[in-house]
Amino acid sequence: MKRLLIAAVAAMALYSPAVSDACSRVVYQGVDDLRIVGRSLDWKTPIPTNLYVYPRGMHKVGNTLPGSVEWTSKYGAVYAVSYDGGVTEGMNEKGLVVNGLFCKGTVYVNQSTEGRPPMSLSMFVAWMLDLNATTPEVVAALREQNFTISGATFDGGTVSALHWGITDAEGRTAILEFDHGQVVVYEGDDMPVLTNDPAYPQMTAINDYWINVGGANMLPGTVKSPDRFVRASYFDKHVAATADADTAVAIARSIMVNVSVPYHYTVDYEPNVSSTQWRSYANTRDLRYYFDFVTNLGVYYIDLNRCDLRPGASVLKYDTSKNTGAVGDITSFLVKSAPFSPMY
Repeated sequence: MKRLLIAAVAAMALYSPAVSDACSRVVYQGVDDLRIVGRSLDWKTPIPTNLYVYPRGMHKVGNTLPGSVEWTSKYGAVYAVSYDGGVTEGMNEKGLVVNGLFCKGTVYVNQSTEGRPPMSLSMFVAWMLDLNATTPEVVAALREQNFTISGATFDGGTVSALHWGITDAEGRTAILEFDHGQVVVYEGDDMPVLTNDPAYPQMTAINDYWINVGGANMLPGTVKSPDRFVRASYFDKHVAATADADTAVAIARSIMVNVSVPYHYTVDYEPNVSSTQWRSYANTRDLRYYFDFVTNLGVYYIDLNRCDLRPGASVLKYDTSKNTGAVGDITSFLVKSAPFSPMY
């Protein structure tokens, strides 16, 4: 694992002690280049999340403030858009996956970041997916990009303190964390798990202790972030490897259920623990993006290979609130849509 300090990006200090911090992300490694990136999103209340497919060649802005970052997308992508206002995660047509998870110790701002071109958190994931095909490209872009991050409040005044897991089709991963105005990037081929706090080095130290204990003998069982990290790491390394996509999704799904927080479960002394609302599974080889609301009866997916991603093609949308009974391939049920309106 290589640790890179990148002079970075920043923003308003987006830390709130009231936010939920129970999300998990796991990369399942199969055979024949098959990888499934699973993640859970946990929150105190249901988060309306719709799926959008954007084509290549779209001009976008990172904010509405003067001098904001602007770009034209090189790659088409599927986005999970929460509140129809911000990209939580997604996968592009090259198999690059970006997942944003809460990390309450995150601080985006320092004095050196003032005056840099604005970038909203609602568009940050889209910027990474639109312009990069691989994890190393994202890291290189972060080195070169000069911008400052900010984000709108939502859900009763909550602000987003985040870190990100990045995975490409070749299995290269990176963890991005913001530390007082600097981005700290951890890179490697064996970094399959990300949860929340503490910061990544401390989390791996905790996991190293449990590796010595031996997961076949004992595993920590609470819904706290370190416990979920340890369980996910153990099972991810001890399940069978397969080349079959359906089996791989089933395996990844079983791991994610194991580290999810039961629906309507609360802990009185842990206000930051919240129920799992939805899970996703990104197949980076076959370009299928699966979605799994815990209140729905089935899992469905979008096949990017079947989407028109050519410049000038329409934005497509799947309204999850109107299609609660869907199962399987929903690509043909995508409808033409206006782009979502970012919550800058």
